[in-house]
Order: sequence, then C-alpha cells, then structure tokens
Amino acid sequence: MANGKAASTNGTGGVVFRHGGYRELKSYQSAEIVYDATVDFCDRYIPRRSRTHDQMVQAAHSGKQSIADGSEASATSKKAELKLTGVARSSLEELLLDCEDFLRENDLPLWDKNSPDALKIRALAYESDRSYQSYKSHVRRSPESGANTLICLVNQATYLLRRQMEALERQYVHRGSFRENLYRARKKPKG
Repeated sequence: MANGKAASTNGTGGVVFRHGGYRELKSYQSAEIVYDATVDFCDRYIPRRSRTHDQMVQAAHSGKQSIADGSEASATSKKAELKLTGVARSSLEELLLDCEDFLRENDLPLWDKNSPDALKIRALAYESDRSYQSYKSHVRRSPESGANTLICLVNQATYLLRRQMEALERQYVHRGSFRENLYRARKKPKG
C-alpha cells in the first residue's frame, strides 16, 4: 500500500477492517507539514552535525510515519493502529519539547497561544490548500518565529491525533478486534 490509497476492504461485516487512505487523514496532512517545517527549521538554525538536529528530524519523521503505519496495520488490528497513533503523538510531543528547549536555550520568547503571531499561524490551518508553503515564510523569518511556528503546528497535529485516538478507541470497543471478528465468522452458521 505504498501509495496510501484505501485498500480493498470488506464493508459488509467481514473480518478485515477498512484500512489505508492515511493521506486523506487531517492528522497525517498536519504531520507531513510538521515534518517539512522541521527539516527546514533544523537546516537553517541548528548545526547539521548536532545531535539535536537529528533528534528533531527523526521525531517529526516518526510522527508522520507512525500515522501511515497505523493506518496500514488497521486492516487486522485496531489495537496496533491505536498504538501506532499513540507513537505518532508521542514523537510529536518530543519534538514540541525540543522546540521549547531551543527557545529557552537561545533566550527567545515562547509565544502565548493567543498572541497575534500565534493566532496568525493558527489561522493558516483553515486554508483550503494548506501545505508547508503556507508556513514557510514564518519558519524562515527568524529562529524565534521558526520555533514558535513549529510549536503551533505540533500542537495542531497532536490535537488531531488525540481526536483520532478517541475515535479509534470507540471503534475498537464497538467493532471488536480482528481475532474476535474472525472467531465470530468461523462460528457463524453456514447456510
């Protein structure tokens, strides 16, 4: 499922759950923007040989990749999808802390979430053609603007992931696991 399109599924109550299609998830789209912004930010403001550079890029990559992996795993395991979505959220939380550390270590201010600058960044989430290009000038304006823009982006992505995890928990409780559904299908009278 390399292209991220929805896989063939059994929407008629079969045992294999609907899966794939992660590119359509708002959480994945946000995580992809976070990844692109992180790479640009780190290449501009953190020495490439620095461990922090690698850690931040890897955390952003893990956030994006874990969403895709979870979506693919959901065919047979909602539990695995939930776990990998949690990994994505944890990875992005790690990135958030790195951005806050960057600001503190460089004596730069952390924007209040309702500051005019933060509100400007947050408003970009509602653009219909939202991509990293929407945020690029803010990331590149200055180290302060770049780190705070990343913080806004990560907060938006983790919010979406939190909502996604709540929905996955409800699905898991409602539908049961792959193993439970397989057992029910085997026990179903043939006729």
